[in-house]
Amino acid sequence: MQSLNITPTVGLIACCECGVAIEPNPANMCSGCLRSRVDITEGIQRSCTIYMCKFCDRYFVPPSAWMRAELESKELLSICLKKLKPMLTKVRLTDACFVWTEAHSKRIKVKITIQKEVFTNTILQQAVVVEFTVHSQLCDDCRRAEAKDFWRACVQVRQRAEFKKTLFYLEQLLLKHSAHKDCTGVKPVPTGIDFFFAKQQEARKFVDFLMTVLPCKYHYAQELVSHDTKNNTYDYKHTFCVEIVPICRDNIVCLPKKQAQQYGNMSQIVLCLRVSNVITLIDPNNLQLVDVQATNFWREPFDSLCGPKQLTEFYVLDVEPVENLQRSAGHGYVSKKHELADVWLVRSDQVGMSDAQSLSARTHLGHLLSPGDLVMAFDMKNCNVNNATFDAMNIDNVPDAIIVRKVFDRSRRTAKRQWKLKRLVVDGNIVGNETASVADEFQGFMEDIEEDALMREKINIYKDSEKAPNVETDDDDAHPEAPSLAEMLDDLKFDDEEMKEVESADEEPME
Repeated sequence: MQSLNITPTVGLIACCECGVAIEPNPANMCSGCLRSRVDITEGIQRSCTIYMCKFCDRYFVPPSAWMRAELESKELLSICLKKLKPMLTKVRLTDACFVWTEAHSKRIKVKITIQKEVFTNTILQQAVVVEFTVHSQLCDDCRRAEAKDFWRACVQVRQRAEFKKTLFYLEQLLLKHSAHKDCTGVKPVPTGIDFFFAKQQEARKFVDFLMTVLPCKYHYAQELVSHDTKNNTYDYKHTFCVEIVPICRDNIVCLPKKQAQQYGNMSQIVLCLRVSNVITLIDPNNLQLVDVQATNFWREPFDSLCGPKQLTEFYVLDVEPVENLQRSAGHGYVSKKHELADVWLVRSDQVGMSDAQSLSARTHLGHLLSPGDLVMAFDMKNCNVNNATFDAMNIDNVPDAIIVRKVFDRSRRTAKRQWKLKRLVVDGNIVGNETASVADEFQGFMEDIEEDALMREKINIYKDSEKAPNVETDDDDAHPEAPSLAEMLDDLKFDDEEMKEVESADEEPME
């Protein structure tokens, strides 16, 4: 016998409302009549509002978070659904997608599909479109950035010195490494510079940078701004006070006797050669060099006898090189770039006088000096110094004078300088009060850069395109270690010359 495949059929019934034939269901109503009697989208708003920061393009996520999201991304969809979450507690969300809108319309449309059991074993599914309006609101970070005087942490850089050469050097290091990029503000003060930050972590990172490039120490303090007793939260302002060593280049230093012996039996009166991440001292009597670390300096600090303002101009009468010097046992590293010489000096305002007092000095600048030159030196024989270590020294160990540097013609030297330095500019103004004295100190700093190749390695110098190249060279005005062309960088200028040519070509009339 052949079997017959009989497919069962479902009987149809009439809708109790409209009479349309439908399959049997517990409600005995068609879907149209069911939607007209029961609205599962009741309670769901058709329009909502979300907030976006116009500066950083981040969306607000309650209660206090901000999230970055692209248009029609899953992150933005999650933000919109979180806004609708309180309205979807009695329904089941099955699907959600975006409906296309213009990118600049400030409107976002989301189509959601929901389900709900309306009668026993009767589930109704319905789709609804919710329109979100995007309003602008500043986030906390952008609001703080817009407030010019707002700061969460402050780094106070201080140096108790008459001259700002070390601060000028710090300025060039900041420009090279962009260590100040997180600063919200920079304020110069008479003894240093204040740097303001929006976060404490950024201030700590800046302090760590200072500790690696300069010999300094810091103190930390915090000030309570507000306190919420309900959730036990505190709001502080943090301050880091960074103190740079009070020793600058060309300062004459008097070391304690025990400390001079620890540095390799150096003389107690030495000269500061440079200040980088260490203090480099040179002994003019035997060319011995020593690098004093910041920790050693703060453990056993020493003071400077005089600064550049106490120096006197002298005229060089005679120069005798010192050869085959017998150094004591245990001496340290000896400089190879300098040469010892015995020099006889007389004050430049007493040259030619019969009663002029001549002084003798041993110097490390024997490779630069010749009879007839001018030098800046400190008259130790006729000085009045208030220093306990210097007063305890034996008078026989005190030299007549200490030669600090050779005098060059500044005007001719500036005219022949083919390079320049950039300055730290904040809000269109150079950091620091550009008075005549500060400008003179900056010129002195540029001369120090010309004379020290090791300092030039750590900063950026740029070609000065405004000055024409000089073919003639004068040995009397140029320092032997002046910057070469290979050490200079090209100063970038963003002038679109090609665009100007295209515009000029478009403006020409056609024949």
